[in-house]
Amino acid sequence: MAGGAGMSSPGAAHCLGRNGGGLRAGRLLRLALMLFMALPVAAVASGAVASGRMRSINIEAIDALVADASNRYALPGLAIGIVVDGQVAYTLAQGVLSTDGRDPVDRATVFKIASNSKPMTTALLARLVEQGKLAWNDPVRKYLPDFRMPDDWVTRELQVRDLLVHHAGFGPGAGDLMFWPEPNRFNRQDVLHGLRHLRPGYSFRSRYVYNNALYVVAGEVAAAAGGAPYDVLVRREVFAPLGMARCQAGAWQRDAVGNVAQPHIHREGRNLPIRPDPGTIPDAPMMAAGGLRCSLDDMLAWMQAWLQPEGDVVGIDGHPWLSQAQRGELWKAHVAMPLTQRMREWDRSHFSAYGYGWRLTDVDGTAQVSHTGTLAGMYSSVVLLPELRVGIVFMANGDAGEARTVLMQALAKQFTSGDPARHTVDHYASLLVASREATTESMDAGGDARMAATAAELGDRLGRYRDPWFGEALVCPKGDGVQFQSLKSPKLSGDVMHVDGRWLVDWRDVDVDAEAWLEFQATESGHMLRMKRTNPAINSSYGFQDLAFQQVGGCATE
Repeated sequence: MAGGAGMSSPGAAHCLGRNGGGLRAGRLLRLALMLFMALPVAAVASGAVASGRMRSINIEAIDALVADASNRYALPGLAIGIVVDGQVAYTLAQGVLSTDGRDPVDRATVFKIASNSKPMTTALLARLVEQGKLAWNDPVRKYLPDFRMPDDWVTRELQVRDLLVHHAGFGPGAGDLMFWPEPNRFNRQDVLHGLRHLRPGYSFRSRYVYNNALYVVAGEVAAAAGGAPYDVLVRREVFAPLGMARCQAGAWQRDAVGNVAQPHIHREGRNLPIRPDPGTIPDAPMMAAGGLRCSLDDMLAWMQAWLQPEGDVVGIDGHPWLSQAQRGELWKAHVAMPLTQRMREWDRSHFSAYGYGWRLTDVDGTAQVSHTGTLAGMYSSVVLLPELRVGIVFMANGDAGEARTVLMQALAKQFTSGDPARHTVDHYASLLVASREATTESMDAGGDARMAATAAELGDRLGRYRDPWFGEALVCPKGDGVQFQSLKSPKLSGDVMHVDGRWLVDWRDVDVDAEAWLEFQATESGHMLRMKRTNPAINSSYGFQDLAFQQVGGCATE
């Protein structure tokens, strides 16, 4: 099927809802952080429009931007929504749930929102704080007595807030191999227990390094404090009071819910479905970090809740859903993030920080609160401009990393820039291409030079290996060659190749996109096996560098 088939499918729908629904900081960065931390959330939430009437927006310009992105990137399915002055100002849903069929994407289509689950998890925790069941500075072990970090002092000092701001000392992608590639055989207890065996990359609270695993811990803290499983709590405290009726958490039945987008990869000009949902979607360990799913209408309601004044959003107890105090905590600059050259050039940004589940910066002189979500074949983004009372959401079920960056940038400029006409999709796409050409280095692992390894070549390196957090893997003969096979992550199965004197795993599954070197070292008790990505710049979620396998047996069944 042609790569653009999803965009021109008969399932396109378009609606205009005019009345509808730690890095060291320099002096300037420190000042900006202080100003943002002190920003009166009441002023941000109340906005500039007190009449209740929605400002007019340039629908034709927004249509043109979305059409340009659709034509350039040919995604299987796409959903876009914009909220202005508390009201839904624009929605678009187009394409198909899967290129294997013709079922259309619409406003009720459920997408994986990936890490846009994190702000929902912190909102749940904030609700528990308001109910007196939790405090941000409580020790994690108050709720999870058996939980341990690699360092005993960090174990004692780790607070609930530390789980949320990516400064616990782990390196990039640490622990992510317990989540993906999915499906796998890890559960939440495996994640909680496995963290004690991960080697820190940095000192505790010294810098921002993105981490998913500690959000799983945060979800379990919420469950212990709230007296119910995470999925029950997030439905009760977030989805129900905000009217997010199609959002899914925990285990659920695909056909009973219906209208569920499937992930795709782009190969040889075609959008190919990958990892189709089974009949029962399981309660995956990563739920609190990136496992929630929601529709466009749900995400519009989510943005409206943050852009409305406090008292306008009522919880299930008849009180405000979230007080200004807790909104302020979630949107406070808790940890400095890198301020990139792109942010300076594209947005005239002066600071970058992480709140509780939200990214914070300034764009063209106004505050921006945002997050992205990325899983193989599924991309999302939420951008809130609170002082302008504007929210923008993007969801797609294909290889949409560049499309997300370009389109969300161009859409936001419709509201932040004094000259939005020059901020086109082509403009930002060209900048990305130029940047990629300037910085890309060849990291080819030798496509033509690789040869299948043999059992004779590997000799006594063959055998069963065990890592303390990832479990066991086999490096054993298969047919005329040798196979690497993880026992708890079945998709991490591939052929061992010989490349210029080194060993490489060539994964068989098409959606495992980070090849790995195998490095053996002889010890008195057998071989140690370490792994690392052939291209360190590709997908840090494949944290092979954190694995330390010890040979524990031979290839024969024991």
